[in-house]
Amino acid sequence: MVKAELRRQMLARRRALAESELEDRSNRLSEHLFREFAITKWRWLHVFLPAVGQHEPDTWKIISRIWAEQLRLQIAVPVVQPDGKTLRHYHLTPTAQLAESHWHIPEPQGATEVAPAAFDAVLVPLLAFDKAGHRVGYGKGFYDRFLQECRPDALRIGLSLEPPVERISDAWEGDMPLHACLTPEQVYWFEE
Repeated sequence: MVKAELRRQMLARRRALAESELEDRSNRLSEHLFREFAITKWRWLHVFLPAVGQHEPDTWKIISRIWAEQLRLQIAVPVVQPDGKTLRHYHLTPTAQLAESHWHIPEPQGATEVAPAAFDAVLVPLLAFDKAGHRVGYGKGFYDRFLQECRPDALRIGLSLEPPVERISDAWEGDMPLHACLTPEQVYWFEE
Protein backbone atom coordinates (compact mmCIF):
# COMPACT_ATOMS: atom_id res chain seq x y z
CA MET A 1 0.00 0.00 0.00
CA VAL A 2 1.23 3.55 -0.70
CA LYS A 3 1.98 6.08 2.04
CA ALA A 4 -0.76 8.57 1.12
CA GLU A 5 -3.48 5.91 1.36
CA LEU A 6 -2.07 4.49 4.61
CA ARG A 7 -1.87 7.99 6.07
CA ARG A 8 -5.54 8.63 5.22
CA GLN A 9 -6.72 5.28 6.62
CA MET A 10 -4.70 5.45 9.83
CA LEU A 11 -5.70 9.02 10.61
CA ALA A 12 -9.36 7.96 10.28
CA ARG A 13 -8.80 4.95 12.56
CA ARG A 14 -7.06 7.12 15.12
CA ARG A 15 -9.88 9.67 15.14
CA ALA A 16 -12.37 6.87 15.76
CA LEU A 17 -10.56 5.58 18.86
CA ALA A 18 -12.38 6.11 22.13
CA GLU A 19 -10.32 7.94 24.77
CA SER A 20 -10.41 4.85 27.01
CA GLU A 21 -9.01 2.70 24.19
CA LEU A 22 -6.27 5.24 23.46
CA GLU A 23 -5.31 5.23 27.15
CA ASP A 24 -5.24 1.43 27.27
CA ARG A 25 -3.09 1.16 24.14
CA SER A 26 -0.73 3.87 25.41
CA ASN A 27 -0.34 2.01 28.73
CA ARG A 28 0.56 -1.18 26.88
CA LEU A 29 3.13 0.65 24.71
CA SER A 30 4.77 1.96 27.87
CA GLU A 31 4.83 -1.52 29.44
CA HIS A 32 6.54 -2.98 26.36
CA LEU A 33 9.21 -0.28 26.40
CA PHE A 34 10.11 -0.87 30.05
CA ARG A 35 9.99 -4.66 29.72
CA GLU A 36 11.80 -5.15 26.39
CA PHE A 37 14.53 -2.48 26.39
CA ALA A 38 17.51 -1.85 28.68
CA ILE A 39 16.45 1.72 29.34
CA THR A 40 18.40 1.94 32.60
CA LYS A 41 21.58 1.80 30.47
CA TRP A 42 20.56 4.77 28.35
CA ARG A 43 21.66 8.30 29.23
CA TRP A 44 19.33 10.22 26.86
CA LEU A 45 15.94 9.28 25.44
CA HIS A 46 14.26 11.41 22.78
CA VAL A 47 10.47 11.38 23.17
CA PHE A 48 7.83 13.16 21.09
CA LEU A 49 5.05 14.82 23.06
CA PRO A 50 1.53 14.02 21.82
CA ALA A 51 -0.29 16.74 19.93
CA VAL A 52 -3.38 17.81 21.84
CA GLY A 53 -6.56 16.25 20.43
CA GLN A 54 -4.80 14.16 17.75
CA HIS A 55 -5.13 10.74 19.42
CA GLU A 56 -1.39 10.11 19.30
CA PRO A 57 0.20 7.60 21.69
CA ASP A 58 0.33 9.20 25.13
CA THR A 59 4.07 9.36 25.75
CA TRP A 60 3.47 11.14 29.07
CA LYS A 61 2.93 7.65 30.51
CA ILE A 62 6.54 6.79 29.64
CA ILE A 63 7.92 10.13 30.80
CA SER A 64 6.02 10.03 34.10
CA ARG A 65 7.28 6.54 34.88
CA ILE A 66 10.90 7.52 34.18
CA TRP A 67 10.54 10.43 36.59
CA ALA A 68 8.58 8.43 39.20
CA GLU A 69 11.23 5.69 39.24
CA GLN A 70 13.94 8.38 39.41
CA LEU A 71 15.93 6.82 36.60
CA ARG A 72 19.16 8.57 35.62
CA LEU A 73 17.79 8.70 32.09
CA GLN A 74 17.42 12.23 30.73
CA ILE A 75 14.60 13.13 28.35
CA ALA A 76 14.69 15.43 25.33
CA VAL A 77 11.75 16.50 23.18
CA PRO A 78 11.52 18.00 19.68
CA VAL A 79 10.47 21.52 18.79
CA VAL A 80 9.58 22.40 15.19
CA GLN A 81 11.58 25.43 14.09
CA PRO A 82 10.16 28.57 12.46
CA ASP A 83 11.36 27.37 9.03
CA GLY A 84 8.72 24.62 9.29
CA LYS A 85 11.26 22.02 8.09
CA THR A 86 13.61 21.26 10.95
CA LEU A 87 13.55 20.13 14.55
CA ARG A 88 15.66 21.18 17.50
CA HIS A 89 15.69 19.18 20.71
CA TYR A 90 15.37 20.36 24.29
CA HIS A 91 15.84 18.84 27.74
CA LEU A 92 12.51 18.10 29.41
CA THR A 93 12.51 18.15 33.21
CA PRO A 94 9.69 17.60 35.72
CA THR A 95 9.65 21.34 36.45
CA ALA A 96 9.63 22.50 32.82
CA GLN A 97 7.13 25.16 31.84
CA LEU A 98 5.24 24.06 28.73
CA ALA A 99 3.47 26.12 26.08
CA GLU A 100 1.36 24.74 23.24
CA SER A 101 2.73 25.39 19.74
CA HIS A 102 0.51 26.32 16.82
CA TRP A 103 0.63 22.58 15.93
CA HIS A 104 -0.93 21.95 19.39
CA ILE A 105 2.22 20.23 20.67
CA PRO A 106 3.49 21.06 24.17
CA GLU A 107 6.98 22.59 24.08
CA PRO A 108 9.32 23.32 27.00
CA GLN A 109 10.10 27.00 27.49
CA GLY A 110 13.64 28.17 28.24
CA ALA A 111 15.03 24.62 28.16
CA THR A 112 18.59 23.59 27.32
CA GLU A 113 19.17 22.41 23.75
CA VAL A 114 20.45 18.84 23.30
CA ALA A 115 22.42 17.72 20.22
CA PRO A 116 21.12 14.71 18.24
CA ALA A 117 24.43 12.89 18.86
CA ALA A 118 23.51 12.61 22.56
CA PHE A 119 20.54 10.28 22.09
CA ASP A 120 20.81 6.57 22.90
CA ALA A 121 17.26 5.96 21.68
CA VAL A 122 14.55 7.89 19.84
CA LEU A 123 10.83 7.14 20.17
CA VAL A 124 9.54 7.81 16.68
CA PRO A 125 5.96 8.92 15.95
CA LEU A 126 4.19 7.23 13.07
CA LEU A 127 0.82 6.48 11.56
CA ALA A 128 1.72 3.08 10.08
CA PHE A 129 4.68 0.77 9.65
CA ASP A 130 5.43 -2.37 7.67
CA LYS A 131 7.11 -5.69 8.44
CA ALA A 132 10.44 -4.39 7.10
CA GLY A 133 10.55 -1.46 9.55
CA HIS A 134 9.53 1.29 7.13
CA ARG A 135 7.11 3.83 8.52
CA VAL A 136 4.54 6.37 7.43
CA GLY A 137 4.63 9.66 9.30
CA TYR A 138 2.73 12.85 8.69
CA GLY A 139 4.60 13.46 5.43
CA LYS A 140 6.86 16.39 6.30
CA GLY A 141 10.12 14.40 6.65
CA PHE A 142 11.02 15.90 10.05
CA TYR A 143 12.07 12.60 11.57
CA ASP A 144 13.90 11.24 8.52
CA ARG A 145 16.11 14.35 8.53
CA PHE A 146 16.55 14.29 12.31
CA LEU A 147 17.37 10.55 12.50
CA GLN A 148 20.17 11.02 9.97
CA GLU A 149 21.81 13.39 12.49
CA CYS A 150 21.75 10.81 15.30
CA ARG A 151 24.53 8.35 16.07
CA PRO A 152 24.35 5.12 14.04
CA ASP A 153 23.93 3.11 17.26
CA ALA A 154 20.98 5.19 18.51
CA LEU A 155 17.91 2.93 18.57
CA ARG A 156 15.01 4.06 16.39
CA ILE A 157 11.87 2.77 18.12
CA GLY A 158 8.45 3.40 16.60
CA LEU A 159 5.29 3.74 18.69
CA SER A 160 2.25 2.43 16.84
CA LEU A 161 -1.35 2.13 17.95
CA GLU A 162 -1.94 -0.41 15.16
CA PRO A 163 -0.24 -3.63 13.97
CA PRO A 164 2.02 -3.53 10.89
CA VAL A 165 0.87 -3.61 7.31
CA GLU A 166 2.54 -6.14 5.02
CA ARG A 167 4.47 -3.65 2.89
CA ILE A 168 4.72 0.08 2.24
CA SER A 169 5.23 0.06 -1.53
CA ASP A 170 6.66 3.57 -1.95
CA ALA A 171 9.33 3.49 0.78
CA TRP A 172 12.57 4.97 -0.57
CA GLU A 173 16.23 5.14 0.45
CA GLY A 174 15.83 8.51 2.21
CA ASP A 175 13.41 6.91 4.69
CA MET A 176 15.13 5.96 7.95
CA PRO A 177 13.88 2.48 8.87
CA LEU A 178 13.11 1.55 12.45
CA HIS A 179 15.14 -0.85 14.57
CA ALA A 180 11.99 -1.83 16.47
CA CYS A 181 8.35 -0.86 16.78
CA LEU A 182 6.10 -1.14 19.81
CA THR A 183 2.44 -1.93 19.34
CA PRO A 184 -0.10 -2.56 22.10
CA GLU A 185 0.16 -6.30 21.38
CA GLN A 186 3.91 -6.83 20.91
CA VAL A 187 7.34 -5.51 19.94
CA TYR A 188 8.53 -5.95 16.37
CA TRP A 189 12.28 -6.07 15.65
CA PHE A 190 13.82 -5.37 12.26
CA GLU A 191 17.07 -6.38 10.54
CA GLU A 192 19.40 -3.62 9.43
